[in-house]
Amino acid sequence: MSKIAIDFKTGQIKNTAQLVVGIDLGTTNSLIARINDGRAEIIKDFQNKPLFIPSVINVGHDGVITVGHEAIQKLITDPESTVYSIKRLMGKSLQDFSDRKEFFGYHFDESASEGLIRIRLNDRYYTPVELSSYILRHLVQEAEKALGVKIEDAVITVPAYFNDEQRQATRDAGKIAGLNVLRIVNEPTAASLAYGLGQNKTEALNIAVYDLGGGTFDVSILRIEDGVFDVLATRGDTNLGGDDFDREIIKFWKEKYQLYPENPIEQSELFFKARAAKHELSDSNNFSTTWNHHILSLSNEEYKTLSQPYIDRTLDCFRLALSDSGLHIHDIDELLLVGGSTRMPIVFDALQSFYGKTPNRSLHPDEAVALGAAIQADILAGNRKDFLLLDVNPLSLGIETLGGIMDVIIPRNSKIPIQQAREYTTSRDGQKNLKIAIYQGERDLVENNKLLAEFILEDIPPMPAGIPKIQVRFMIDADGILTVKAIEQRTQTEQSITIKSQFNISAAEVASMLQESIRFAKSDQEKKALIDSINEGKYLQLASEKFLKNNHQYLTSLQRSEISNLITYLKDALDSKIRDHIELAIEALNKYTAPIAHKALDRNIADALRNKNISEAINNETKKDG
Repeated sequence: MSKIAIDFKTGQIKNTAQLVVGIDLGTTNSLIARINDGRAEIIKDFQNKPLFIPSVINVGHDGVITVGHEAIQKLITDPESTVYSIKRLMGKSLQDFSDRKEFFGYHFDESASEGLIRIRLNDRYYTPVELSSYILRHLVQEAEKALGVKIEDAVITVPAYFNDEQRQATRDAGKIAGLNVLRIVNEPTAASLAYGLGQNKTEALNIAVYDLGGGTFDVSILRIEDGVFDVLATRGDTNLGGDDFDREIIKFWKEKYQLYPENPIEQSELFFKARAAKHELSDSNNFSTTWNHHILSLSNEEYKTLSQPYIDRTLDCFRLALSDSGLHIHDIDELLLVGGSTRMPIVFDALQSFYGKTPNRSLHPDEAVALGAAIQADILAGNRKDFLLLDVNPLSLGIETLGGIMDVIIPRNSKIPIQQAREYTTSRDGQKNLKIAIYQGERDLVENNKLLAEFILEDIPPMPAGIPKIQVRFMIDADGILTVKAIEQRTQTEQSITIKSQFNISAAEVASMLQESIRFAKSDQEKKALIDSINEGKYLQLASEKFLKNNHQYLTSLQRSEISNLITYLKDALDSKIRDHIELAIEALNKYTAPIAHKALDRNIADALRNKNISEAINNETKKDG
């Protein structure tokens, strides 16, 4: 019987089988893989060479985008219009790199709102998400040309330490590139799958994945049991990788030979000489070359001395990851090597000494992550039934609360299926109906987010404001279908709505929403703070007016007058819509009424106890008479 493919987002049966690929979007190089005849393989180009694309982008003066090997040549001829290591900037703000901007050599937009990273290339500014999407699009287009099929669905890998913003930025880059990103997968999990670990359900393993790439380093400790991959701990350094070894060589040569590159082109040429030295010293004891009429040399011993501090830093991270996981090095069943920089003998030797056993490098370290991503993609395509993988929701989901504030119930990037609930109440006395408006987005005010649906919870028992308890529950199933249910707890009155289109949001909309959430974060927070103060002030005004009415006979004329004046002062402050004035008025009214309210509470408790004693005495007398 042939397999039936179902589109998880629409619920429709796919009429034609589609290729699902795994992509390793790397700092230095990017790869794309697939499952072919049951085996994971790197997709080859029309010349039968693995699609191994340098993560380099050039934007020509005519606006033409060049990616990969051709763009690498532009690093020498047109360095100011060429970017690399863009992965380091994903999901970050300009403030995150305030002390490292010179490292990149890019022209950043210093005036970008709220620290949004934008890089000037010729006459245009580009975000890291846009630039990453060009790498992904180029990779997919090359694969499509080689295979002769359309590629729409993909799994993309990220370091285990990537936070929500970085993961979402990666997903957004995929969407802009025209991909349906089925899953963002941890690189160490993908590498473990590629090495064939976790497929034997009867064995439990502790795995360490040491990933030293061109621009980043991380080490992860995983527990694999019953086909479940659990990342116990991860440590890393986003500013440590093979590029740092290259820079140390350049620094060494500059000091030794008094080199002074006069322009970006000469600097790029020197960079490529250093990279060549690093590669050659993996197999020989000495390296020699010429640059700008200088003879440059480097011995293996000199290179080891330059590299040792960086290797020591990776081992320090390894020790910390072990400590975080609660394991010792002798508890590790397999040490997997990932990333091109692990091919260096000095790295392998240091790890073998630290581990006490031979690390596993049976797979090409550059290919392991992409191969594992292809296996993950195959699982999500429904071809493997022995693993359960969860998706994530792309944007936060919540409801509108008093004053137009967005109250998030399911945050962005939450794993699905999921359900979350929160309790609300009414804002007016005797309120019988409550409108539930459901929004998607990252802004603090609903007016800036996307309205998905709304419904009315009716027949709420009339009670004073704040007394009814109304639970609002959001539920997303494995197909991404959202159901929102509102229940009045006392009567169990219930109303619900199902939304099947919450994932049907364009790449441009996602990118725009995320950029705006960063750009307007400060102003949104200020508006939200004002609305919160207004809501608090209105609630206090209502409560104080009730208190004044219900306790009139217990208050002195001075107290009644002072409370009335403070209520008027609060009303005027609320009308001004100036947050500082409102908070001062709230503080003044609270400060004056607090001791009076405490006395009233004590009096009410005493009255209740006295009435209880009288009632008990009457009941006792009644029993005697009986």
